[in-house]
Parts: sequence; structure tokens; C-alpha cells
Amino acid sequence: MNLLPAGETQEVSAVLVRRCGLTEEDVNRIGGAQQQLKVHFIEAALRLGYVTQADIDAALATLTADSASARAEPKAELVLAHNSFDPHSERIRALRTELLLRRDETAESNVVAILSPCAREGRSRLAAELAISFSQLGQPTLLVDADLRHSRQHELFAADNDRGLVQALVSNDPPHVQSVSGLPNLHLLTAGPRPANPQELLSDGHFGELLGGWMRRYQHVVLDTAPVSDFADGLAVATVAGRVLALSRAKLTPFRATQQMLRRLSTTHARILGAVVNHF
Repeated sequence: MNLLPAGETQEVSAVLVRRCGLTEEDVNRIGGAQQQLKVHFIEAALRLGYVTQADIDAALATLTADSASARAEPKAELVLAHNSFDPHSERIRALRTELLLRRDETAESNVVAILSPCAREGRSRLAAELAISFSQLGQPTLLVDADLRHSRQHELFAADNDRGLVQALVSNDPPHVQSVSGLPNLHLLTAGPRPANPQELLSDGHFGELLGGWMRRYQHVVLDTAPVSDFADGLAVATVAGRVLALSRAKLTPFRATQQMLRRLSTTHARILGAVVNHF
């Protein structure tokens, strides 16, 4: 049973529960007050006297220190982060414009899951550079490595991968979000160590709760995924995200594999924003 609230206060609430030694009974009482008063979990706990403002300030300081202590560094292959005048950078910006034109104006934020049929199609690099391009608009952007099979974002950003999405899903730990050098509006959540049950974790309702919180905190959320032909994980992510960019690689991706991916995507009811063909 998930005792913690979903949404924007979840990370701080999780720290407060541990810091203040709140029991399951305490959390249930706070949850009842939260529903009755129609306030956030933290406000309900404060009103009931389970936490103090000093506890809240300390929890916020802990999360800020965790993020500040981990700083990712985009590698040279992420061209857009190093050379904005390169033709490749211009193509990424053009794709960004197309996606923004397809944005649902009623949505809280711009969420895009990158899916492709097979491995070695450039899915992780495209996800990374799209996230970089959104952040360069001066808007808060989160890049999430939801490929729990063969994660790569920590390699592309030379980032720590000891903690990541897996820990947030398994242990209900606050997501270990890392800042990125030279890109003040970009944050990275790596996958973390490979779990035994990736598909089950991504299909669990907690992943949707986390995404809901990110959508309140960030203007853009980009999700990397595992290859659809090999694993169903990407379909689980697409179901929650609701918006997909399909990718294939010229002279590598079998046409039948792309067809099968699109057929399977139709069962998720996710909106396919467009298709990209990689030529690298």
C-alpha cells in the first residue's frame, strides 16, 4: 500500500516520514486530515502537529543538497549541448518546434516518450538531445531514463547511476534528480541499477504518480524507453505518458518491426506525435 501522497509534495513528504519517524497509523491520520481539509500532505501533518516548520525546512534542504551534490556532464556525442551551430543541432531544434506545435495546450506539461522497435537506433541520444533542446528554451525540463533493461542516459551524461528511477519505484525513495553542467534548466533522473522486474515496476500505479508530480514541477518531461520488439516496458511507459514519438533507423530497422510497434502502440491509446528516421 502506498501511504504517501502523489504529486508535487511527494518527495518532501517521503523525507518527512523517515525524518520524523512517522508510523503507518500516523500517516493514515494525516491522510484522513488531508482529505477532510483538502490540503497537501505536508500542510495536514503541520496542522496536526506531527511535523514542525523546522522539519519541513530540513527536508527541503536535504533534497536540495542531494540534487546539488550530483552534477551530470553531457558528453561530446550530445552535439546540441556543445555546438548549437552544427547542422545536427538545427535538425533537433526543428523537431522540437514540430513537437511544440503538436502540444496539447490544456495539458500541465509537455510529456514525450521516445519509442523504437529495436536496439541501436539512437533512441537514448534522441531523448537526451530533445530534453537539452527544450531546456535551452529557458524552461524547466526533466529527462527520465525509463529503460530499466539497458540504461544509457548515465553514460551520455557521465552521471552517477547508483540511485535512480528504480529506487523511487521499489523503495518509495525520493527520486535522485541530478543537475546538468552548462544546462541550468535541465535535470536528469537516471535508471539506477537494473531490477529483476522492470515491466512490473513501470506498470505499477506509482510510476504514474511520479509522472504526475513531474508534470507539476517541469514544463517538459522526456522519457527514454527500452526497445519495443524485445520488451513491453515501452508500452507501459506510453500508456502513462499518453504521447509518443516513434523512432526507426534507416537501413537497420526492419519495416515489419516498425509496423508491429505501431500496432501494439494502438492498444495503449497513446497519441503518436510523429515519426523520426535516424540516418547516422
